[in-house]
Amino acid sequence: MAKSLWSILVCSIVLLAGVGVSSAQGKPLRIVAFGDSLTAGYGLSAQDAFPAMLERELRASGMAVEVLNFGISGDTSMGGRSRLDPVLAAKPDGVILELGANDGLRGLDPALMEANLEAIITELQKHDIPILLTGMRAILGMGKRYGDEFAKVFSRLAQKYNLPLYPFFLEGVAGNPALNLPDMLHPNPGGVRIIVQGILPTAKTFAANLVKKNK
Repeated sequence: MAKSLWSILVCSIVLLAGVGVSSAQGKPLRIVAFGDSLTAGYGLSAQDAFPAMLERELRASGMAVEVLNFGISGDTSMGGRSRLDPVLAAKPDGVILELGANDGLRGLDPALMEANLEAIITELQKHDIPILLTGMRAILGMGKRYGDEFAKVFSRLAQKYNLPLYPFFLEGVAGNPALNLPDMLHPNPGGVRIIVQGILPTAKTFAANLVKKNK
C-alpha cells in the first residue's frame, strides 16, 4: 500500500511540474485558421468546426495553444486577400492558410488564385508570421487539365516560400457521403474529425516550431 501511495505522489508531482512548465511559458500560442467554409464550419456548431477540434487535439497532446476561427463561408482567395488586416490585428504566432476551394468550384483561373495566395503569403511573411499551407483540389467536373494546374499551385507556393504543406485539406473525406453534409461539399462532424486527425502530425510540428521561434 505504501508503495502504491508513493507512486501516486510521484505521479502527482510530475503532473504539477508539467503544469508549472506550461505556465512558465506564458500565454498560449495563438494560431489563426484562415480560410473559407471548410474552416468556418459551415452547417456545424462552433465546437465541431475545424479550428475548435484542432485546438482540442493540440491541447490534449500537451500544447498550450488557441486556434482562432477566421473562416468565412464562400470566401475565395481574392476574398481572403482583402481581409488580411483583421488577421494581422489578431497578432497570431502562426497561420494555417486554407483557401482555394471556392476558386475551384467557380472555375476561376488557377493563375489568379496563385497570385492571391502569393500576396497573402508575402504579406504574412513581411510581418514574420509563419504559415502552414493546406492544399485543395478542383472538383472532377472541371476537367483534368484544370485540375492538374489547380493542384500544382499549392506545391509550387510551398516550395517557393519554404512553407510546410498539408497537400489536401479534405484527404479521406472528399466524396464520402458518410463524412459529409447532404451537399457533399462540406464535412459533417465526423468528417472534420478525420481532417483533424490527418493534419494533426503536421500541425503539431508547426506548433512546436512556433514555440522554438518564440523562445
